[in-house]
Amino acid sequence: MATDAVVSFAIERIGDMLIQEAIFLKGVRGKVERLNKDLGAMKCFLEEAEKKQEEDVRVRNWVSEIREAVYDVEDIIDMFILNAESLRTVYFLKRVFKKLINRHKVGKKIEAIQLNLQDISNRREALGIKNIGEGTSGSGQKLQDLRRSSPRAEERVIVGLTQEADKLVKQLTVGDQRRRVISLVGMGGIGKTTLAKKVYNHEKIEEHFPDCRAWIYVSQDCRPREVYMQIINQVSAPTKVQAEMIEKYGENELGDFLHDYLKEKRYLIALDDVWSCADWDFIAKVSSNDPDCLGNVFPDGSNGSRLLLTTRYKDVALHADARTIPHEMRLLSKQQSWDLFCRKAFLDADRGSYPPDLKELGEEMVDKCNGLPLAIVVLGGLLSRNMSHTEWKQVHGNISAHLDKEGQMGVMTMLNLSYIDLPHYLKPCFLHLSLFPEDYVISSRKLLLLWTAEGFVPEQDDRRVYLNELINRNLIQVVRMSVNARVMECRVHDLVRELAIEKAKEQNFIGTNIADPLSPPPVYLSFHLNPVDEVFILTLRGNLRSLRTLEINNLRQVPNVIQKIKSMRYLYMEGQQEDVPLQIDTLQNLQILSGITFNQWIKNDSSNLTCLEKLKLEGRCEVEGAVFSNSIAKLPSLKSLYLKASVESTIPPLAINSFLNLSKLDIKGHMQKLPETVEFSPNLTQLTLEASRLGCDPMSVLEKLPKLLTLRLRAKSYLGKEMNVSANGFPQLKVLQLSELQGLTKLNIGQGAMPWLMQLHIHKRVNIVGFNGLLNLVELNIMDEMAFEVKLFFSEHRFRHWHRTRTFIDGEHGFFREKGETAERSRQAVEELASILRHRRKTRGQNHI
Repeated sequence: MATDAVVSFAIERIGDMLIQEAIFLKGVRGKVERLNKDLGAMKCFLEEAEKKQEEDVRVRNWVSEIREAVYDVEDIIDMFILNAESLRTVYFLKRVFKKLINRHKVGKKIEAIQLNLQDISNRREALGIKNIGEGTSGSGQKLQDLRRSSPRAEERVIVGLTQEADKLVKQLTVGDQRRRVISLVGMGGIGKTTLAKKVYNHEKIEEHFPDCRAWIYVSQDCRPREVYMQIINQVSAPTKVQAEMIEKYGENELGDFLHDYLKEKRYLIALDDVWSCADWDFIAKVSSNDPDCLGNVFPDGSNGSRLLLTTRYKDVALHADARTIPHEMRLLSKQQSWDLFCRKAFLDADRGSYPPDLKELGEEMVDKCNGLPLAIVVLGGLLSRNMSHTEWKQVHGNISAHLDKEGQMGVMTMLNLSYIDLPHYLKPCFLHLSLFPEDYVISSRKLLLLWTAEGFVPEQDDRRVYLNELINRNLIQVVRMSVNARVMECRVHDLVRELAIEKAKEQNFIGTNIADPLSPPPVYLSFHLNPVDEVFILTLRGNLRSLRTLEINNLRQVPNVIQKIKSMRYLYMEGQQEDVPLQIDTLQNLQILSGITFNQWIKNDSSNLTCLEKLKLEGRCEVEGAVFSNSIAKLPSLKSLYLKASVESTIPPLAINSFLNLSKLDIKGHMQKLPETVEFSPNLTQLTLEASRLGCDPMSVLEKLPKLLTLRLRAKSYLGKEMNVSANGFPQLKVLQLSELQGLTKLNIGQGAMPWLMQLHIHKRVNIVGFNGLLNLVELNIMDEMAFEVKLFFSEHRFRHWHRTRTFIDGEHGFFREKGETAERSRQAVEELASILRHRRKTRGQNHI
């Protein structure tokens, strides 16, 4: 992982050890504290060093030495804690003798590491690695020079961008006369600059901005003064005297001069390759005290002026102009990819005459590019030099290596810039993605839990911020989103995964062969066995004693060694047989346990699992209700509980009112009856029911839960035809989802009920009575048979307050409006949306609302 993160984690663990193992540390405590201080001093330098290690091999080697030293520190911590644990049960005299021996061993090892750290520090100065943060290295500057874009160097071979270009030309020339920023967003190599050049050189753009256009390449090394000088030179023709005067201006003076020059003109400024929000603020001179300020350099003359911006990061685009939706670049389709490849690889591809023996190889290699234009162009150019089947076969064997041989503009080099730009706290999260198989669809929930268990994400932080930032940086692709626009599943582009693997191996982050005695042990080890007996071991250092996360799929027998792994934090099991013995009550540090069966759970002493925060139980349930509730009640840290009973069994009666920390409850399976209101946790904020087959309306119980924010009633959770929410029911509810309730035809909402409801998801032919009282509703999603009808209705009518949502689920159509409107406008908006439902009732001959 990123060395800075490694050191931070080691410092945290040493700090925990100083507190928890104070008695056992007697005699070596001073050495441990000194070691912690030495690591803290190293950490101050490391963050900047990691940014430069890509460009300077000396820095890279130095950082690697620190990383290995810190891994040694972690090994000592693990060894010490395990020894301390083993001595707790040993009789007094033997314990005293062993403690003395252990302290002596630990003390000697710490002294050796401290000497090594001092030697590393001295070697840094001897190597001349003193001012790492200053300037740009020669290789970095050369790469920037090679990447520097020019609007005159327009691509001759372009596929699939015509419609997108026409749309952007319209945005730049028509509509809002205020100054707007039109942004192109996408991963490296997806064609942002190519599309921007095509638009910039379009004849309609030249006609609309005849006298005042400029194209500027910004890059990671953003220098506002150089940007201003380039714009001035392109949009004006200063005399020799004026040029000499301008040359003497400082950065702020140049910015003021440019503003004065542009304020009476309709201008188009293209800023290619902007890397951060701070860079935009520096260039535009945006005031930090006024986030709505457009900036002091690019004036808004209400004359249709525009800025065209390309960036890898969506947050940069929204920061530059929050009122304009960024244009998100799409990967090429399979046919578009093949067309682009043929135009580059075969000179006479237009006639479809290419060697048939190369076609199959070519198609397989193009598929590996996954629609990334730069990869396809580089691959086609490489193969066009040699039409030999042998040569093509050789490239086919290792595509990523050949893609990066094309000079410093290779595909992997381009993608590597995104890795270099990652903040230190995101690098371990990115490298962790290398552990997943190719084309693997990753559950975002599971991924976030893994990151937390590994210590990549502090437990007090919002985990989704880390995932969303990698998505906004176009290093992770969204596969599926929930009805409330949360990422449910994601994947990694094959070439981005190759980059993650390459970086992970460089930093000894992953390994696949534990048997090699000559290789240093990796931080993470990944096994991929056959589909029947598949195991993912996602954390290993040296041996199993420090294993923190373990995922086991489809094993007929669970290894007994699991019960001995005291440091385990995350255990995920799936597809195992019901009666496989499993002891987990020895794992006192376990925080997340998923996939264990009800029968396995009840045979363990849950009182030992004092750290457990998330628990998922599934399978056949033959447990008495009181016994089961008591086993759960012994978990003082439990926050999330998921119960999934097999079809032939029933969820046991629950009494969970003593679970003060339980905030999330998810139940899938037949329930004989719903617990009474007083039997639920008083702090429950999320509740999901599915396949419960309840005959009685659950709303009379659930509406009294004082802190409930989200309620999801999914398929077959309720079998009745009508639901009633009493007056003032659900005082805090914000999200209500009623999915695939086949028999439900009517929802009655009492006066003052659900006053804070913001999102409503309904399915089938539900007649909502009292809809007009939902004044805070900002999103409505309608599914199934209603969807086509609503789509037709919306296309035939224009609405003042509502917009169509982006559809992520087949058959769903939704509406949303802006938050924070006045009470009167909210009332008008809800009445307007109610008209949609009334119209549907009329066309179907049903009752009015």
